Amino acid sequence: MKYPKSEKYNTPALQEKIMGPNPVKLAEELLDDNCIPDGAVVCDLGSGQGLTSVFLAKEYGFTVYAADLWSDPEENRKFFDAMGLERQRIIPVKADAEALPFEKEFFDAVISIDSYNYFGRDESYLDEKLLPFIKRGGYVYIAIPGMKRDCHDNLPPELLLSWTPEQLDYMHDTGYWSKTVGKCRGAEVICVKEMQSNREVWEDWLKQDNEYAVGDRKSMEAGGGKYLNFIAIVLRKK
Repeated sequence: MKYPKSEKYNTPALQEKIMGPNPVKLAEELLDDNCIPDGAVVCDLGSGQGLTSVFLAKEYGFTVYAADLWSDPEENRKFFDAMGLERQRIIPVKADAEALPFEKEFFDAVISIDSYNYFGRDESYLDEKLLPFIKRGGYVYIAIPGMKRDCHDNLPPELLLSWTPEQLDYMHDTGYWSKTVGKCRGAEVICVKEMQSNREVWEDWLKQDNEYAVGDRKSMEAGGGKYLNFIAIVLRKK
C-alpha cells in the first residue's frame, strides 16, 4: 500500500528513532478510515521515543499523551518541542501499561503500535486495566507483530536465528488474538485482521544500524519473514 502521510517521516534522523518495524507506516495503515473523532484526546500506549506520538498529533490533529515505561519523558519533550508541537497538544508520560496514571474515562481512544503484545495477552487486561480509562463509545486501535500461523510447538529454525522461544511467545496469529480480545466484556470487537504492511515496515527497520535491527537481520535474511505478519485489532467500548 501507499503511505502518503508517512513519507515526510522517512528521514535518517527520524528513522533512527524507530524501535522496530516502521511504526509510522503501521499507524497510517491502522488508522485508515478510523472512527476516532476530530480533536480527540488519545493515549499513544507504548510510545517509545515518541515518533508515533508526533505522527498522531501532526497528521490527525489529536491531543496525544505519549505513554511509555522505558523512555525518558524529558528527552521526548525535547523531541516534541523540536518538532514544533505545542506543549498542550502532546504530553510525554512515564507510565506502566498495567497501572495507567490517568483519570477514568479520560481518553477518546487508545492507540498502541508494536507494544500491546507485551502486556495485552492476559485476557483480563482490557476489562481491568485499559477500558476504564476510555470514554463510552471510545476506541482501541492496536497494531502488533504476529505470526501467519502459530507454530510455537515446532518453531522454524529461521526464526531462532534472531529470537529465543520466550521472545517468540509474544507473537501469535489472528486466531489467538481473536480469542483473547473476544473474552472482553466491556468492548465490541470491530476487527482482528492481518495487515498489509509487513514487508515495507520490516525493510525500513532492517536498514537501521542499531544492534537490535542488526540482530533481526539474521532471521529475516534466512527467510523468516514468511512466517510473520502484523495484526490490526480494533475495539469499541460499550
